[in-house]
Amino acid sequence: MKNIKHMVPLTTENAENTNLVKNSVLYKEFLAEREEILRHKWLESEKAGQDIGFEKALLDWIVKYRSAWREKRLTK
Repeated sequence: MKNIKHMVPLTTENAENTNLVKNSVLYKEFLAEREEILRHKWLESEKAGQDIGFEKALLDWIVKYRSAWREKRLTK
């Protein structure tokens, strides 16, 4: 049996909500943090010679770098 995604019809209200989310500071911070985690994943995977996976990269980045990264962003 095929996996069927249920799509919400694109209405004016849904489009406005989508734009609201995409323009929110919280969403922009999420995207910036995700980008840093993916960069960390790539670097650590290169060092390890294999893909370390997102979860390991996420946890490692949080422990080692998140506090300093957030502090630097807040001072901008």
